[in-house]
Amino acid sequence: MRCPKCDCVMETVKHENVGIERCSGCRGLWFDMLEQEELKLLAGSESLDIGDKSIGKEFNAKDVYNCPKCKGVSMIKMVDCEQPHIWYEACSSCHGVFFDAGEFKDYKEESIFDRFKSLLKKPRN
Repeated sequence: MRCPKCDCVMETVKHENVGIERCSGCRGLWFDMLEQEELKLLAGSESLDIGDKSIGKEFNAKDVYNCPKCKGVSMIKMVDCEQPHIWYEACSSCHGVFFDAGEFKDYKEESIFDRFKSLLKKPRN
């Protein structure tokens, strides 16, 4: 599998029994459907996210990213509802997601401020 951002080879890394792919170049992380949710609940899983978040930002200028699993299916940019400063890419076909280096650590560590903002959020009509 090749990274949707920098096209480097992705390697499988595991935490407990959950395996994800990590880019050997930019260190972004690929999660198959709902793996990010499963890992968010596991203590120590943030250790999989070893990259520098400034490197991932270098590739954000590109508008179209293709899913590394579905080959040719464009991914869409998504925003985490609970932490709107986190943007990631998702495939509408296989429902996999790609986090730039540093984003999974941030996603996993919801701050008091993040929780407070979600309490004040108005429901969608």
